[in-house]
Amino acid sequence: MATLTAAERTTGKLTDAFSTPVYNQDGKSVSPDSRTLQDVVVDFLEKDVGGDLKSLKNVGNLLKKLMEENSVLEDQVLSVSSSVPPKVSAALSAAEEARCSLENLQKRERLISNTLHQHLQGAQPWMDNLSQTLNHVDTIERHMKYLRCLQHIEELSAAVQQCLMTSSVWEAIRAVDAMAALDAGLNQSQCSHLQDFLRETLHFWHKIIKDRLTIDFEKVLTQLHWPILSPPTQSLTPTTNGQEINSQLELLVTQLLALQTSDDLLSTRALTSGQGVPSTQSALSTTPPSQAPPLCLPIQIMLQPLSKRFRYHFYGNRQTNSLSKPEWYLTQVLMWMGNSATFMEEKIQPILDRAGTAISARVELCRGLLSLVQDKVAIDASRLLYDDVLFCHLVEEVLQFEKELRSNQSYPAVLPGLLHLLLEDTVLQKWLTVERKMAVEKMDAMLSAEGAWSSQYKDISDMDELKAPDCAETFMTLLQVITERYRGLPCPSAQLKFLGLQRELVDDFRIRLTQVMKEESRCPLGARYCAILNAVNYISTILGDWGDNVFFLQLQQAAVSLGEEAILGDLGVMEVGRLASLEGSLFEGLLALLDRLKGDMMGRLLEWTMREITEKTKPYCQDRWLSLPSQQDQSTMTLSSSACPMMLCVRDRLLNLNQVLSLSLFQLAWQGLAERLDNFLYQDVILCNHFSDGGAAQLQFDMTRNLFPLFGHYCKRPENFFKHVKEACIILCLNVGSAILLRDLLKDSEETRDVAGIQDPPPESALNELGVYCLAPCDVLILLKLRASLPQ
Repeated sequence: MATLTAAERTTGKLTDAFSTPVYNQDGKSVSPDSRTLQDVVVDFLEKDVGGDLKSLKNVGNLLKKLMEENSVLEDQVLSVSSSVPPKVSAALSAAEEARCSLENLQKRERLISNTLHQHLQGAQPWMDNLSQTLNHVDTIERHMKYLRCLQHIEELSAAVQQCLMTSSVWEAIRAVDAMAALDAGLNQSQCSHLQDFLRETLHFWHKIIKDRLTIDFEKVLTQLHWPILSPPTQSLTPTTNGQEINSQLELLVTQLLALQTSDDLLSTRALTSGQGVPSTQSALSTTPPSQAPPLCLPIQIMLQPLSKRFRYHFYGNRQTNSLSKPEWYLTQVLMWMGNSATFMEEKIQPILDRAGTAISARVELCRGLLSLVQDKVAIDASRLLYDDVLFCHLVEEVLQFEKELRSNQSYPAVLPGLLHLLLEDTVLQKWLTVERKMAVEKMDAMLSAEGAWSSQYKDISDMDELKAPDCAETFMTLLQVITERYRGLPCPSAQLKFLGLQRELVDDFRIRLTQVMKEESRCPLGARYCAILNAVNYISTILGDWGDNVFFLQLQQAAVSLGEEAILGDLGVMEVGRLASLEGSLFEGLLALLDRLKGDMMGRLLEWTMREITEKTKPYCQDRWLSLPSQQDQSTMTLSSSACPMMLCVRDRLLNLNQVLSLSLFQLAWQGLAERLDNFLYQDVILCNHFSDGGAAQLQFDMTRNLFPLFGHYCKRPENFFKHVKEACIILCLNVGSAILLRDLLKDSEETRDVAGIQDPPPESALNELGVYCLAPCDVLILLKLRASLPQ
């Protein structure tokens, strides 16, 4: 913007004068609107001209500047007002020109549109004739392609026939493969009759070639003593014509592999259309399609005699087809796998390797045999849903079969076995129901057994640290067996259902232990009560170890990722986050309940023990500590006669608890007993009596030489668990001079603290030098007052 002129500055000053607050004679503010022009001018002159008469000569210059600036402003206003009309007229002229141009364009558009419309009307007959001609040409072209395709099929069919007549099997197989490729190319075609003709032709010639190769292949297999139904006792290589038979075997296997493409195509189409399929592949539909590629064609042929034997023995009215004996056919299939392993590795596998295929002959044979078992297990499982005993037996045998299949037969883990059959909804729910029912029955039996509360390792000290009763150990073994059963399931959600069942069983067993404990709570020192406590501790220890087990950690991650409500329950976001970061455990809730039960039982046990010890300690509390002679007057120090019942009771209880409690529980027991006994002796013996020097010495002797050593069998420094008694004995046994100095120091420090609030040095440092760390200065003053030898 341009710089302000003098007139503008002056005008601004006048404006500022109106906006500047003004006060009247009374000191009140006057608004600018109420001020007159005369007042403004007067204020302006006083401010810019002033009251000096000599400065009035500047008025002429100021007036001249104002007139010049006023003239400039008038010129600017005139120039602006005169320049507006030419710009408006120019804009109107441009708009008029644009309107005229638009009208011309619209006229040209209408003219061209009319001309184009007339041209299209004249060319329409030509377009109709040309369209008909093109449609006719297209129809002829499609007919020609159809006829050429049909001719090609007939040529391939004739070529296959000619090759078979001249025994040119390889050329026939190539022609059949060409048919299969053509069939794949016509997969999206609408020519259904052509597709049907091609597929029928392909199926016809494929079956002829396959049957011829199958017959020759079976002859060679027969010469090689296939199938091998018993363990081979001699070399697989025949003694006569061995080289020739091996050459024929390799040729036939290679030709069958070359026929695999068309065979897979026909098998897949048969499965899709619901037609009959070879028996060796009938059960593959029970496995996930992505994990069940078609069997290798040579292996399919090799499986036919085994499939016939299997169906002969384990279907129909044969005695070997028994629902109560699934192990018969499962064991038979495992035997066939084991007996045929050497033949497959020595005879078939080298041929497959030379053919460039990535196929394992042994695994392919196992897959084929496994398909037979899958069909059989699926049928038997649906028939046994209402028989718990036979259903459990079938599950056990299937799990054992799966274990041997993966370990002994080296069956790959990525391929499905039999376990996926147990994951079907009705079968899995039945399995869970039976597991729960059997576990509850076993819990009832184990808790009511005669030796339920005794340890089977009680006579073997090295194996009896936990002193777990037989019922608890049997219960945890039951849970471990359940874990081993569902550990190999390929579905984490199914595994989590079994984990939820285990947690229910643990909580049920805890409730049963609580009920038995309440019956035995009248005698907490009894063997059964302690056995229940050992059982709770044993289960808690095992569950804590399971929380760190890799398998259960994986289940924990699966529960978090799947959001299993049955496992996570009502856990908040923080708890779920802890589980996701492996900071928590799936057994935390159960462990908290078990620890609470253990704490309650331990507290009741110690309370009962202290009640007995307290009863034995009454004579000791009432002993005449004030009248006992000094240590110099006694030849030898002996245990106070009144302390003997207490010491014997403490000793007997410690020995008893050590025998009946596990090591970890006994550690808690004797430490808790020491803490309670320390507080009792301090409160009821020391603070309730006055002591002479002889009485204090006798108390220290009883404690340090008799009571503390009773606990010395279980730790190196038992006095550390009797801090109140030990430090009280130190204060009571101080010599008179040291006691007086200590008392004066504590009193002075107490007075100094009351006055100034600052203690330098603090009294605790003097107590620490004497070995007193637990007792406060006020407690030490109380103990010093209990000494009869100190002047008050």
